[in-house]
Amino acid sequence: MIRRMATDPIPQFPAGFLWGVSTSAHQIEGAADEREKSVWDAFTAEPGRVKDGSTAEVACDHYHRYREDVALLAGLGVDAYRFSVSWPRVNAPQGLDFYDRLVDELCAAGVRPVPTLFHWDLPLTLDWLDRDTAARFAEYVSVVAERLGDRVTKWITLNEPAEHTLLGHALGTHAPGRQLLFDALPVAHHQLLAHGLAVRALRAAGATDIGIANSHGPTWPASREQADVEAADFYDVLLNRLFADPLLLGAYPAGLGELMPGDVESDLKVIAEPLDFYGVNYYAPTRVGAPQGTETEFGGVSMPAELPFSVREIEGVPTTDFGWPVVPEGLTELLTGFRERYGDRLPPIVVTENGCSYEGIDDQRRIAYLDGHIRALHRAVDAGVDVRGYFVWSLLDNFEWAEGYARRFGLVHVDYKTLTRTPKASYAWLRDVLRAQG
Repeated sequence: MIRRMATDPIPQFPAGFLWGVSTSAHQIEGAADEREKSVWDAFTAEPGRVKDGSTAEVACDHYHRYREDVALLAGLGVDAYRFSVSWPRVNAPQGLDFYDRLVDELCAAGVRPVPTLFHWDLPLTLDWLDRDTAARFAEYVSVVAERLGDRVTKWITLNEPAEHTLLGHALGTHAPGRQLLFDALPVAHHQLLAHGLAVRALRAAGATDIGIANSHGPTWPASREQADVEAADFYDVLLNRLFADPLLLGAYPAGLGELMPGDVESDLKVIAEPLDFYGVNYYAPTRVGAPQGTETEFGGVSMPAELPFSVREIEGVPTTDFGWPVVPEGLTELLTGFRERYGDRLPPIVVTENGCSYEGIDDQRRIAYLDGHIRALHRAVDAGVDVRGYFVWSLLDNFEWAEGYARRFGLVHVDYKTLTRTPKASYAWLRDVLRAQG
């Protein structure tokens, strides 16, 4: 199947729709000597953990070049910038001063700051297997809110606890590199509890616009055979409902609550604190079938043979340079499916990440990708889904976790030797789209 970019203008979104781009602290900031160590520093120091052997010690040097990057945001014409606050940096002396300066610079440029309070860079002294980490997170959130809350009005607690649990603690391909498989479930619970405690801390600080950024995608059975359907249902519970149901319904999917640690019933009351918006990170659907008895690889991640499912290729669709399938209609399917599943328990949605990895500065394939996904998002709006915003991942090429610098998701090219920023064709395209949106 070959998709061609439509030549007609992007349809108009509702008034007040929030357009933005996203980044994360560990992937762009650098200045590693001006913060405490995180689990990612320890992980990347181990030989073989990162495919190109690189680290994020310098990354894009955003810490020292943030004014240049804010100017890029202003030139792009976005309403908002979703960045993450580094917990290890806040723990260091004067660490919050950087975010003070960044937020001031954003406000002066007319760009709304939207901080994410945890994007995987856990301080090295903490562990999500420990319940106490949730309480420590709430304390850290209170400190950040007290300092930035006079200018920040929209907050995101956690980014992708599903991936941090699965890749970091179950499969070991991300920091901290554990291979616990289903014994990693307490990590999911403690992150969700940390979210709920953070919501309470933010409310106590006067915040009125709070959400979370969870990754989601439709799960497609490899066939209509019962074994494939059951495997796909299990995968969907694990990657989608395990993290959405407690937040939106106040309950785990059947059979999972009893596997969680502590007083789960009481914890769920904290986890299900009302949200003002629900953030969705969308990249692709997943085709899932029964286990095949062998280790498989999907999107750079090795999937052990003992898992009760196997991830299969989605045939007949283009792929990104990362090998991820390009399926814009999956975004429409996901959002309309969420509305049907959660009904009036679903807050307004913000697409907090959507993007792709492609090489080159004349990145026409990224333009086609974004064009297709923005149109798919508009179809969800037309179908009655209350969507309030869309953030592209990412502003800059950056340190792509275990892939190192081999994957380029940015609207702006970064030369990692000189740190020179060069806006790509997709940057100009999105700038023109935003101007047309008014």
